[in-house]
Parts: sequence; structure tokens; C-alpha cells
Amino acid sequence: MKSKDLQTLVFSKYQNGDGPQKVFEDLSSSVSLPTIERWRRSIRQTGCITLSISTGRPKTIRTKAAIQKVKHRLNKRKSVSSRKLARESGISRTSVRRILKDDLRSHAYKVQNEPMLTDEHKEKRIQFANWIRNNFRKEDTMKILFSDEKMLDIDGVYNSQNDRIWAVDRSEADTKGGTRQKRKFPQKIMVWLGVCPKGVSPLVIFKNGTVNHDQYIKEVLAIALKFVNGMFGNDWIFQQDGARPHTHAKSQEWCAKHFPSFIDKDHWPPNSPDLNPLDYCIRNEFAQLDKWDTVTSKTRLITALKRAVREISQDVVEKSCASGTNRLSQDKGKYIR
Repeated sequence: MKSKDLQTLVFSKYQNGDGPQKVFEDLSSSVSLPTIERWRRSIRQTGCITLSISTGRPKTIRTKAAIQKVKHRLNKRKSVSSRKLARESGISRTSVRRILKDDLRSHAYKVQNEPMLTDEHKEKRIQFANWIRNNFRKEDTMKILFSDEKMLDIDGVYNSQNDRIWAVDRSEADTKGGTRQKRKFPQKIMVWLGVCPKGVSPLVIFKNGTVNHDQYIKEVLAIALKFVNGMFGNDWIFQQDGARPHTHAKSQEWCAKHFPSFIDKDHWPPNSPDLNPLDYCIRNEFAQLDKWDTVTSKTRLITALKRAVREISQDVVEKSCASGTNRLSQDKGKYIR
């Protein structure tokens, strides 16, 4: 309720003879009791509620000039910290933060990364979206096995956006695990994973860190075929991106021969991680389940990853796969932020 409406209501209750305490209770504490009493005094003295002079100490820092100065600085350069803004404006950081939040109604947002799409990328993405809509029903898109490879090392996965330590100061945060040590040359492995609305595939591990088309056919495609056939029978779609082992002629030939349907190398759009749930959801989900401080070797990393994959929630799997197809149909091929 606006202040003017509250004043009108208090005026009406005053005319009805209601006391300050009753008005305070009837308004469910929307207005403080001292404010109600001040308004009543104004009614007795002037016949209305007149507040020509604001209560409290007059502003000396958050003046109109200061607010305009901060606003002009933001318009000149959108990205700036409150600390730097305070230093350049000659105002305390606390006052700057109040100006930003209370006067300018602004909130701080982190800069987000998104793929840099060329006009060619965008055109191919639109073509892919149209191809999916013209060749597959909505229920068909819920039978896609999404797949991808990822290089992981024993230092683990760190999410700077979500991994926060709550503490009273930096030293306490450090004692609670607020620092992260990273090796210069950590041991690495490459893994492959597939996901569909009915579950997550077995994890395929390439200990040497690389994979060619022969390994891909033997160690990945054969496992994908066995995994999804057990869930959907002979009615599903295989997805893979444009990596060289995937687009190799022998890999494409194998997919066409053994899979009931697959997205070939000429259709999956380049630079489209937001369409694959493994990129925007599932991989982060299983990576965050691991206790990375116990991973000190490749063997322990493999064990931890296999355990983490088994612990991924089925609810998360279903929602992330549905999100991929929804993004495609709603966005009409443009990048979704």
C-alpha cells in the first residue's frame, strides 16, 4: 500500500475516533506507532496530514547532485565496482551502495559468458531448429541420447558462481576452505558420458587423454547402442557434436548402420553448448558431488567420477533433457542467455 493511501486510512480512522494503538494494530504494523501519532498531531493542528519537512537528519552525502554524479558515471561506463565508484566520486563506499540500491534501484550482476556466434553459426543453428521441428515430433525429442567428452583433472571442478564460503571475514573464510590450490601440471583423463530422460549412461574413460575415431567407435558408440537399446528399444536418436572423431567418415557410417536415428555432422550446429544438458547441467551436477580433496591420483579420480555419476538425481536428468528441447523450440535458433 502506498504512503498516500495509508495516510488517507489513518485520517479516516481518526475521524471515527480510533486511538493510535488500535490504528497500529488494524494496519498490521504497516506504519510505526510513532508515525501514526505524528500524523494524528498534524490532523489536530492543521486538519490534514502535512509532512512538508522530512523527519530525521537532513541528507548531506546522498544529495541529488551526488546521485546524478553516480548515475552519470554508470552511464559512462557500465562495469565498475562500488569501491572504485566511491573513490572516483569522493563518497564513502557505504553511501555509494545506498545510492545504487535505494536511489537508483540498481543491483549488481556478474558478467556471464556465452558462446561467440558468428552469422554463419546463427544461420546453422536456425537451420537445425527448423530441421528438428520438421522431422521430429515433440515426443521424439525426448528420446535423444545426448553425449559429449570432457577433459578432467585431479584438481576437480570449480564453480566460481556457486561455490561460496559464508564467514564473517576473509581469514575465517580461508579456514573454512575458501582457498583453492591448483597444480601447475595436474594429472588428466578424458571421459565420455551420455544422458537421456531415462537415465545416465556408464562412464567411458580414456586414460591417455585423447581419442581417435577407432577408439570412439569401439569404446563409445558400441556402449551407447547397448545402453539406449535397453531403454527405448529401436526407437531413439543419438546426438554428438562436431569433434573430429565424431565427424570422421567411419564414425558417421557406423552411426548410420547401427543407430535407428542420429544427428549427422551436417546438422548439429557449431558452438551450441546450451543445447546439450551435459554442458549446462549434468556435468556440473556430478562434478559437485565429489569430494575433490580426497582425489590425489588418476585411480582415485576415476573411482570418484564413477560413484558421482551413479548419484545423479533422476529428477535432474529429466528436467535438464526437457530443458534442451524446450530451449530449441522456444528460441528458434538464437542463443539463450
